[in-house]
Amino acid sequence: MTWAERPQIGDLVAGLSVALVLVPQALAYAELAGLPPQIGLIAGTLPAIAAAFFVSSPYLQTGPTALTALLVGGALAPLATAGSSEYIALAALLALLVGVFRVGFGLARLGIAAYFVSEPVLVGFTTGAALLIVGSQIPTVLGVTVVGDRVSVRAWRAISDPSAWTWGSIGLGVVTLVIALTAKRIHPAFPAVLLAVAVGWSLAVVFGFDGATVGEIPVSWPIPDVGVPWGSWTTLLVPGLVIALIGFAEPSSIARTYATADRRPWSADREFISQGVANVVSGATGGMPVGGSFGRSSLNRAAGARTRWSGAITGAVLLVALPFASVLQTIPKSVLAAIVISAVISLVRVGRMIEMWRSSIYQCLTAVATLVATIALDPRIDRAILLGLGGSVAVHLGRELKVWVDTEFDPEANRLDFAPQGVLWFGSINRVVERMLAELAAHPDAQVVVVDLSGVGRLDLTAAHELAELAADAVRDGVSWQYVSVPPHATRLFARVVEPDGSEMPSEPPE
Repeated sequence: MTWAERPQIGDLVAGLSVALVLVPQALAYAELAGLPPQIGLIAGTLPAIAAAFFVSSPYLQTGPTALTALLVGGALAPLATAGSSEYIALAALLALLVGVFRVGFGLARLGIAAYFVSEPVLVGFTTGAALLIVGSQIPTVLGVTVVGDRVSVRAWRAISDPSAWTWGSIGLGVVTLVIALTAKRIHPAFPAVLLAVAVGWSLAVVFGFDGATVGEIPVSWPIPDVGVPWGSWTTLLVPGLVIALIGFAEPSSIARTYATADRRPWSADREFISQGVANVVSGATGGMPVGGSFGRSSLNRAAGARTRWSGAITGAVLLVALPFASVLQTIPKSVLAAIVISAVISLVRVGRMIEMWRSSIYQCLTAVATLVATIALDPRIDRAILLGLGGSVAVHLGRELKVWVDTEFDPEANRLDFAPQGVLWFGSINRVVERMLAELAAHPDAQVVVVDLSGVGRLDLTAAHELAELAADAVRDGVSWQYVSVPPHATRLFARVVEPDGSEMPSEPPE
């Protein structure tokens, strides 16, 4: 697909449909990130247009997302007051760092980095993050103003004081949430979010709602911002890397899913570049970190998008609408809070954890541990990812260290058979060698040793050298030693290390 392709009617309809949904979501996600509403709108304009020049998937819609907004809020909360000029400048810097990381991954053809975060870690983190997002919106839906650095603290304070609840906010929030969740079942292309906001906003006007609203939205075009606090880049380095990787999981999943369904080629490297460029543009124009939205991309495809022009059209529509954004200032915040909740409910994947429990207890425990860490470490939830990755690596190493050796001795032939099982690498080979030496000591009459390697999943250089030394020592003691059924992937390495003369290795044990 190239830019020589002309936009089709479907692209125009889809781009406009997504833009109508993106407007209230952009306001809501900016609020979630602790930023003024116009920042969310700015992040949905030029970044979406810039991404469209590089995307691999024709359906991917780029802009503010709930998960990225939560990560932004968690990273910046300890550094500045939410909504302050310093906070806004740090958000722009964070977007630039995310963009640089993603472009770097793409140019270096490290699209595989998108898979470095294991599924248990990703499931646990997204579930924990979704719960935190829901918790962060509870005070707004209840119409309660609370303080506190932690989401759980603010949510509890709001819930535990019914006398402070604003029933108008609750009513609007519930109506909006119900419509948003049920209307989308009508058809994938149905703009459920837009309908929910329209109904909630209309009810507020009709009944004279006097609770918290979006408030003033300064009209400003996205222009290059020279006030980026470059001196703080080291502080945001880790959060930027985490957002670059975790925030890429959603767009990569969307693109792979639709590429498979349409039997189209897809490149993770190109998608990294597209999302990186979008973030660089967002940061340079005073926006916030952005990513691919599953919900808006699904709507885009269902509404008839056929080329990457649909994403550019969405950004252009929002850009044209910016001067008129002030008309949105009377939207109740409880309505936007309900929209956020409706968007993240699907990220709570308890069912997937139950499936993990049935197939692998350790993988499930990794997911649960990441979930708990995400909630416990709020607002610095980026650190939960690091802990989750550490746990994932520990589980992997534990599995890789599980090796055993099946042994059988034939006293008539004085033959000792070994059949090691598992992965033989520098961390596990010592156990195998020790077991073989113990069996040799227990059977001093053994004159023939046959080692069947058919059960070996992988063999590295260190393990090959250890096996070669073991065989050489045994041969010097007069023992006939033979390795058989060498795995195909290790044949060249094994022949080079264990059989220096290059002689052919037997493929089957002798009769």
